[in-house]
Amino acid sequence: MDLFPEAEKPVEIIPAKKLSARAAALFVAPADHFQTRPVEELRLGFDGISGDFHAGSTRRSGGREPWYPRGTEMRNERQLSIVAGDELAIVAGRMGLPEIKPEWIGANLVIEGVPHLSMLPAGTLLFFKDGVTLKIDAQNGPCRIAGRSIAENADMADIEAGALLFPKVAKRLRGVVAWVEKPGTIRVGEEISARVPEQWIYQA
Repeated sequence: MDLFPEAEKPVEIIPAKKLSARAAALFVAPADHFQTRPVEELRLGFDGISGDFHAGSTRRSGGREPWYPRGTEMRNERQLSIVAGDELAIVAGRMGLPEIKPEWIGANLVIEGVPHLSMLPAGTLLFFKDGVTLKIDAQNGPCRIAGRSIAENADMADIEAGALLFPKVAKRLRGVVAWVEKPGTIRVGEEISARVPEQWIYQA
């Protein structure tokens, strides 16, 4: 259907689609540090992962929200960090490393089976077989803090150079952030149905 026949720039609508995936690995962060450790299951409430560093219904704004004074209380749409192993392998290669472990950058969930995971649009729903639903908010922009963690864990010769390199080479490959729409427990190996919403490019 031509929604705007008189428009100079017609709006292209890309239909919604479903993808099948799997929870390949799960991680949780101690309450005092963003780096995570592997676990067999994640218990999720509306506040996120119980006891996790990023748990909470609200959070404090930082450098990603320059429109607020730093430290402003706001909705926590970053309850979970989701990554893909194939994308981390690309970033590792660009940094001259044999690997980047998900826990080094604070990942909570590694998903297998979704091509170009970091490009999933906002609003994508992840339905887990045992009942949990996560809603993707946005791409997770790479930062120097995660870069420093990689450099230190990988024993890079120049820690500061590694910290600066990561944001440059990991853009659009660092995964996505999500929040809990329907709570429950996620387990390693669990099947996931990803529902990608209808998409369009807005042009005024």
